Formats: sequence, structure tokens, C-alpha cells
Amino acid sequence: MSYKISAPDEFLAITGMGIVNVKITKAAWVWPMQRCTRFSVQPQDYAMDLLAMTKEKLQFALPVVFTVGPDVNSRGTDAASDALTKYVTLLSQSDEKDGKADREEKLRHVANIVKGIIEGETRVLVSSMTMEEIFTEREMFKKRIFRNIQGELDQFGLRIWNSNVKELKDAPNSNYFESLSRKAHEGATNQARIDVAEAQLKGNVGESARRGEQEREIAKIHAETAVAKTERDIERATAVARLSTQQAALDRDVDIAKVTAQRTIQSTDEELKKEMEMKRAAAELERLRATDLVKATIIRESKQQAADAAAYEVAAAARAQQEARQREADADAYRVRQEADAAGYATQQLADADIVRRLKEAEGLAALAEAYAKMAAAFGGPAGLLQWVMLEKGTFVELAQANADAIRGLEPKISVWNTGSSSGTGNSSDPAETMRNVYQMLPPLMSTINEQTGITLPEWQFGKLAAAQQALQHEGAANAAH
Repeated sequence: MSYKISAPDEFLAITGMGIVNVKITKAAWVWPMQRCTRFSVQPQDYAMDLLAMTKEKLQFALPVVFTVGPDVNSRGTDAASDALTKYVTLLSQSDEKDGKADREEKLRHVANIVKGIIEGETRVLVSSMTMEEIFTEREMFKKRIFRNIQGELDQFGLRIWNSNVKELKDAPNSNYFESLSRKAHEGATNQARIDVAEAQLKGNVGESARRGEQEREIAKIHAETAVAKTERDIERATAVARLSTQQAALDRDVDIAKVTAQRTIQSTDEELKKEMEMKRAAAELERLRATDLVKATIIRESKQQAADAAAYEVAAAARAQQEARQREADADAYRVRQEADAAGYATQQLADADIVRRLKEAEGLAALAEAYAKMAAAFGGPAGLLQWVMLEKGTFVELAQANADAIRGLEPKISVWNTGSSSGTGNSSDPAETMRNVYQMLPPLMSTINEQTGITLPEWQFGKLAAAQQALQHEGAANAAH
């Protein structure tokens, strides 16, 4: 086992144990029963002078240069369609053919395949085109060659990285392109002479036209200069006249302003004197008013102080009365609060006593329930306890009394039944006969009470009584048989 790492321009192809087809990677562990092969992915240049024949049967040499190498940019997840897998398969075919071929032999094998594809596809394409189409559609011709060759190289995992189609050349024993070149050269020479003559003609004519145009432009400039000078003189004279008019108007305005200012000063002086007299009179009037105001203020303040003293006395009396009423209200509130606290305390005591009473009652009920449970066990169950309680409380007597009260004054339905005494005299030797007679009496009694009063014992209780009656009857029959 060893760890293999490839160079930057190489890949590792691993086959053998645990690998279905081939594993392409840059680095991996190589286990026993596995084989690791390094292969380069550097593109190779293929330069060729192809002899081809056009559709018109014209033969020529086509120099081409193709740069072809493994397609390392289109690797997929499926190893069967991976470009590098295809390329590795191509290299392995060279091994099968030539044995343990070295790297140069493998590259030679790949180069033979690539050159064969380039030559075949180029000749096929050229044979379907004319020489004129090849020349006029040079770019389209190059694209078609590239597309056809790339379509064939895809099956080997190869890609055209660059292609260059050079100038066409004559094939051996052919001067087609030489003749075309000579023709083009002579045509270009003649056209150059014609172009020179036309250029000279245009130069002479253009020179004369330019000279006349120059003279016309100079005359036009002189005329425009004279007109412009005249217009500037007129504008200068107009400006001088406008300046004189404005200067006169300014002098007039200055004189008017001086007179106006002098009269304004005189008027302002008179107004200031008048204003000073008015202020002096107003000051005297204010002085007199102030004297009278001081006297009136003194009298008013004296009266105000007397009124304030009387109001203070009234307010003091009212405040004292208010404080007395407040003290009485506070005393009443304190008394009411004390009474409420006493009543609340008494209520709390009663509540506590009631709680204690209820707790005692609950404890008594619990003790009574426990005693009833023990009595029920002694009487053979809740049914026996219920019968004992009804007998103890006189329930049957109360039921008979209620029945009698219900039918008093009526015409009741009277039911007579016989308990079935075996002796007929009531002196039987059977100790259970008395109890049996009681149970035999209860069902008809309950039925009669239900018919006449509507009172019904619980179904479960009545069922137990009926069952007990049947048991007693069977027991009596058994005793009679003995």
C-alpha cells in the first residue's frame, strides 16, 4: 500500500480491486491488487500541410495548426462518460496494441489518431465547397472545421484548445494562387496609378478652389471689419451723449437734494422745539398728578389695612371654628373605628367557633361512618344495616302511619295476605319462621305503599328483599320436607 500524488499537469488512473472501471484522481492510496498509472494532460500542437481538393477539383495546400489535449473541464459524475476516462481508455488501447509502451509511444499513438481525424474532416469539408466560398467565407470555413473535428474528438475525451488556419498555398505542379496573386498585384498597381492621377487632379482643383475661397474670405473679413469700426464709432458717440445727459441729471438731482436737506433740517428743528415744550408741560402735569396720587394712595392703603385687619379677625374666628369641628369629627371617626374593630373581632370569634363546631361535627360524622361500617359488617352488608336502621328509627311504623293518614276518609284498597305459618297456631319449632314471616310480609307491604302513596324503595333494595324472601321460602320447604 502506498500514497500516490500526481504532478500539477498529471492525473492518476487507478484500476483493480474495489474499482468497477477506472478511478481518475489527483491523489489517492493505492492498495494491493490495484494498479496506478500516471498520465499527462498537457495539450499538444499538431501542425500539418493538408492537401485538399475543392468542389471544382482545384487542389491546394492548407496549412493548419491545432492545439489538442484532454478535456479536463467537463468531468462528470458518470465514469463511463467522463472525458478523462475516455482518454485513459485511449491510452490503454495503445498499451494493448504495442505492449508496455512508454510515454512517447502513447503520445505518438494519440497523435496518429488526432492527425487522422483532422485530415479526414478537413478534406471532407473542403470537397463540399468552392474556392470562392473558401475565400469569401473564411471565418465560417474555420468554424465548420473546428465543429466537425471537435465532434470526432469528443469520443476520445479530447478537446481543441486552439485552432489556426493559415493562408492557402499552391499544391505541387500548381500555380493557381500565384496567378491570382499576380492578377491581384497588377490590378492593384493599375488602380494605384489611377488613384494617383485622380489625387493630382483633385489636388490642383482643390488648390485653386482654396485660393479663391481664401481671397473671398479675406475681402469679407475687411468689409466686416469696416462695418464693425463704424458701429463702434456710433456706439462711442451715443455713449458720450448718454453720459452728458446723465451727468446733467445728476447735477440737478444734487442741487435739489441740497435744498431739500436744508428745509428738512429747519423743519426738524421746529418739530424738536415743539416736542421739548410738550414734554416739559407733560412732565409738570405728571408731577401734579403724582402729588395727588400719593395722597390718594396713602388714604387707600390706610383703609385697606383696616379692612385687612377685620378680615383677618373673621378668618381667624372661622379657622378656630373649623378646627373645633374637625376635632369633633376626628373623635367620632375614632369611636366608630373602635366599634367596628370590636364588631369585627366578635365576628371573627364567632366564625372561629363555627369552624371548630363544624370540625367537631365532621369528626363525629367520620366516627359515625366508621361505626356504621362496622355495623354493616356485623349485619352482613349495607342491606342488613339499612333494615336495622329502619327498624331502629321506626321507619316501618312511620310508613304504616303515613299509609293510614293517606287513606283516612277514603275507600282504600285493602290487601290481606297470609304469611303461611306451617303450624297454623303460631307455635312452630322452626327458629327462622318468625324472620321468614317478616320478610314475606315486606314485599306486599312495599307494593301496597307504592300503589297508594307512590313511595318506592330503591330497585336494588327491593330486589334483595325479593331474593331473601325466595331463600326463606326454599328453606321453609326444606324444613317441611324433613
